[in-house]
Amino acid sequence: MPGEFELIRRFFERPGVAGRAALGIGDDCALIGAGDEGALAVSTDMLVAGRHFFDDVDPEALGHKALAVNLSDLAAMGARPLSFTLALALPNADEPWLAGLARGLFALADAHGCELVGGDTTRGPLNLCITVLGSVPPAQALRRDRARDGDDLWVSGALGAAAWALQRRLETGAWPVGTEPALDHARARLERPEPRVALGLALRGLAHAAIDLSDGLAGDLGHLLERSSAAAGVALGAVIETAALPIDPVLGALPQARCLELALAGGDDYELLFTAPAGARGAVLAAGARIGLTLSRIGRIEPAPGVRLSGPDGRPIPFHARAFDHFL
Repeated sequence: MPGEFELIRRFFERPGVAGRAALGIGDDCALIGAGDEGALAVSTDMLVAGRHFFDDVDPEALGHKALAVNLSDLAAMGARPLSFTLALALPNADEPWLAGLARGLFALADAHGCELVGGDTTRGPLNLCITVLGSVPPAQALRRDRARDGDDLWVSGALGAAAWALQRRLETGAWPVGTEPALDHARARLERPEPRVALGLALRGLAHAAIDLSDGLAGDLGHLLERSSAAAGVALGAVIETAALPIDPVLGALPQARCLELALAGGDDYELLFTAPAGARGAVLAAGARIGLTLSRIGRIEPAPGVRLSGPDGRPIPFHARAFDHFL
């Protein structure tokens, strides 16, 4: 079966049809028009029960995550949140459950000044689909297609904990009863990701390209390199220095190879991966300090295709990973 992105390319991209969007299919957001505050950034994400979340999920956490994954797309574009719509399919009208969902949804919406402006509700298998709207000056948008040879490669926060929590849950079939601090932290990373909106805004005019990490660093980096290579007309690749990867401390007891796998291919981190000129290192670190977020320089963009890993001694490390795909 064709993969998710191949299906989009084959049936929904229309390269021969002129459109009004400044940026269409293939990035974290589409860019439309140019109003007083810049272009309108638009993104849609769908969360499906049994596919994106467990049936016993805390509804407040689900409300948070449903909006967070959309705000993360705005962050990756450097866009300021404006508003969102919600399409909701419900198997039944469980009022206490809906009250929890609304609490989680609106707590995050209010924190980012993002207003619910419409949507649709119907009866059916549990499904949440949010379309989020933001604004960004087109010249400052952190598009996937603007990485350049020689750029530094950066990532925010820490990696791997969300994927570890997901795998623990899949292995055991249920969350453990009682407190397990490391897993509690990792579960919070999985169920309540923090969209890096402030970072996206801070990187305007500073970073070249960006993508949010939903499907695993190595695979998402591949998407960025593919778009940037096509735009530049030359094959671009990247070297990742494994010693610089900010692996979440809760994974410290795991073997190094396992930590690398979770950090590079696990997914659900919703951190920002971005490129910036080597001469901007001080400015990037200063931007992270202003918003209280750790930023790690993990490698560089090179004029050779593919993603390569470099060990602490500079020697290459074999690794094969691809982004999560719903159809593979």
